[in-house]
Amino acid sequence: MPLSSTTNSSVPPRRVLRRLLGSYLLIIAFVISFVAGVYLGRTKPGLFGPSGSGRVLNRDAQSKKPIPDVDFAQFWQVWDYVRFRFAGELPPESKMFYGSIAGMVSALGDPYSVFFEPTTAEEFAQELKGTFDGIGAEIGIKNDTLTIVAPLPDSPAERAGLRAGDKILAIEGESTAGMPLDVAVRKIRGEKGTEVKLTVSRSGTAEPFEVKIVRSAIVVKSVRVTTLPGNIVHIELQQFGEDTATLFDRVVRDAVAANARGIILDMRNNPGGFLDVAIRVAGEWVKDDVIVFERTAGADDQAFRANGKGRLAGIPTVVLVNKGSASGSEIVAGALQDHKRAIIVGEQTFGKGSVQDYEQFPDGSALKLTIAQWLTPAKRSIEKSGITPDAEVVLTPEDYNAERDPQLDKAVEILMSK
Repeated sequence: MPLSSTTNSSVPPRRVLRRLLGSYLLIIAFVISFVAGVYLGRTKPGLFGPSGSGRVLNRDAQSKKPIPDVDFAQFWQVWDYVRFRFAGELPPESKMFYGSIAGMVSALGDPYSVFFEPTTAEEFAQELKGTFDGIGAEIGIKNDTLTIVAPLPDSPAERAGLRAGDKILAIEGESTAGMPLDVAVRKIRGEKGTEVKLTVSRSGTAEPFEVKIVRSAIVVKSVRVTTLPGNIVHIELQQFGEDTATLFDRVVRDAVAANARGIILDMRNNPGGFLDVAIRVAGEWVKDDVIVFERTAGADDQAFRANGKGRLAGIPTVVLVNKGSASGSEIVAGALQDHKRAIIVGEQTFGKGSVQDYEQFPDGSALKLTIAQWLTPAKRSIEKSGITPDAEVVLTPEDYNAERDPQLDKAVEILMSK
């Protein structure tokens, strides 16, 4: 199929289309790392009895696609050798089974492909609903280093002083070098009231330093709105969560009714969320046109078109981004930039442009697997490169400490000149 034909495609209905956009919003914040892109929906037959009882089922099941030069009998040889020869106390067989799957996924070398055993999968699902226990930050892997993508507003992480771009060198004294992302997440998150110690390095700071954070219950309100002088509507979009579409619709209706002079869409430190929600948000500026392309190896690019109402298309708009803007926020910023519906102000974004497929299994476990990449409407890759602002404005540590916001000031200046 030629590319000109794919641009006429609408958002596909396959499965539930709850594609996640992101890195890992941690329960401390899990990445998800959010547009990573996750399809929620399809389930697979289980290999264990009810509730992971430890009774192995379907031991002789075969792959639908035989693997050349791989004798899977060796897996069972090792499995039995461990079971019968290990000198210590064996864990439940279900734990050994989940560990073997996690190892297989880890061998891919992709920080966004993760296997979740049932408990972790449930915690991940809770994060998407906007409520969880943790430090309230999102982490990802950038340049092979565990990095703070974004602290959530008024979270323990933000109050402790963590900033987007901070590098986590150690967790409770244990080096994070080579540590898989899901392992780091498990080590950082925890019950409210408990403390975690992180060793952090920061650009402009000579030596690493320690940050102690007391975990707490995190509630994410995805949309906040303020009317600034000059009838400029400042919309802070924290993530693309389950409540975002409804809340954003109200904000849009109010802005149109108030005949707003301009809109500031503030997606700084927005780690992403659901793809369909990001497309709906962008659709308030871009009506009936491509918002993002999905590129999969060996297939034509798939176009995802706007399904919004275009109610803000005629209102001057500035989008604020920074290095904590990832995934879904990069898709929206890239779409509005390519379609010339907004001026992008701030700093280079994070560069999270891979797509994750999220498979849920009957036993409660789940798999998040990278299957594709996102491209802007102009076919610019988001992965690693991110979105470059039209007007680069850096918020310095001095600005941060003095509670100055030159990025917001620049956005107001641009809109007041319209």
